[in-house]
Parts: sequence; C-alpha cells; structure tokens
Amino acid sequence: MRLNRYVASSGAASRRRGEDIIRNGRVAVNGAVVTDPARRIDPGVDTVTLDGVPLVIRREKRYYIMNKPTGTIVSVGDTHGRPTVIDLLGVEAEGVFPVGRLDADTSGVLLLTDDGDLAHRLMHPSFGIEKVYRAEVEGKVTVSDVRAMRKGLVLEDGPTAPAELRIIEGDDNGSLVEIIIHQGRKRQVRRMLKHIGHPVRTLERISFGGITARELPLGVYRALDSVEIDRLKRMVRDKAGKGI
Repeated sequence: MRLNRYVASSGAASRRRGEDIIRNGRVAVNGAVVTDPARRIDPGVDTVTLDGVPLVIRREKRYYIMNKPTGTIVSVGDTHGRPTVIDLLGVEAEGVFPVGRLDADTSGVLLLTDDGDLAHRLMHPSFGIEKVYRAEVEGKVTVSDVRAMRKGLVLEDGPTAPAELRIIEGDDNGSLVEIIIHQGRKRQVRRMLKHIGHPVRTLERISFGGITARELPLGVYRALDSVEIDRLKRMVRDKAGKGI
C-alpha cells in the first residue's frame, strides 16, 4: 500500500491533505521520516507514525450525511472561531472530515467520513460525481441561459465543463432553478449563474452522488446506510474495475 493511502485510511486526513503532511516530514515509517507519498509500505509489518503517534487503519469506517446550515464553515477547525460542521458532529467528529467544499452561505448535502481513499475519489474530477443544487436567482432564466450552461462557460479561472440547468419557475422578479455539475471548483455554481446574468439569492445542494438529505432538518446528520455506501463506492471504481 502507498503511504499516502495508508495515512488516509487511518482517518488522520484526506488523501490530498495526507500528501502534504507526508511532504512536510511529519510521517515516519519504522522510525525514519519519509517525505515521498508514493512510498510503498506493508501495513502488516511496517509501523507508521504521525508526529510520533502511531497510525492504525480503522476496520470500521464511518460515513455521514449532514444537512448543512448556512453560516457554518466546512472545515475541521477555524482560526477565527466560526462554527464548523465538525462542531455539529460532536462526539462523532474524531478523525472525520468533510468530503469536498460547500460555501458558508450555501446549505444542504454534505458528506463526512474518515475513509480518506473514498473521499479522495469522490472529490477527484476524473470521476465526475454528480452534484445537484437548487438556487433562487435574480431575473428570469431563459432557454438561452440553459443552452449556455450546456455548452460550458468561460470563467476567470478557465472554462467549465457543461452543466445542466432546469427552470422550475420564474418571472422578471426572480427564478427558481436546479443546476447539475460534475466539478467542484470554488463557488462554481454561484459564479456560473452570475456569469449568465442571474446572481444567486439562496443556494442549497440537494444531492451529492444521488445521496439526499430530504428527511434531515438543518444542522442534523445521520450515518449512511449500507446501500448508500455501496452506491458511492461503485461510482468511484477505477477503469480496471478495482474497488476501494
């Protein structure tokens, strides 16, 4: 197993964050510092430590879905003392981290887990995990706006992949729409809608990989069931059909 995957599987960090931790010299294998995230180890033989503390792969991974309220930061901690989604988890928070980002002023579906390998794949753009948002926007959204989204837009940080835009209702005073994307760029949905002339008033993520939080009040979480976990894992199998 590669060292970065071992660190992620221990629940110490997501794979991406784990790679940074390794490169910064905080991880040792059998007492010797290793800075190569791709270093191969034998989990049954080698001892891996982070800042001197042994890392052990958890046998039972934890997977949660939360209906995130606005005003809550998607982070394991905040230097400015703002409330985070980890605060909402309470006693379940140890070793768990959010899967991807969700802006503080956006509510809705957020996955959290200590399965770093699954989290890495769910966030990686090559797997194209579907994310569905519902937005209240300014102005009347038109068919030409829908076509523009389907072609993809050119934002300040480059072109976006095509997105699906569905008009639920609207008039000159504002519209209610759903948008489906397969990327996870910073504030992407807000920037795309603003680009076509419809700044967002409110934004909610209603689905991530087909997982919804319809039954959950804001700020409440639950464990994913086995069917939901299996569904997510099937979505991120590699081309060789290898599971995780």
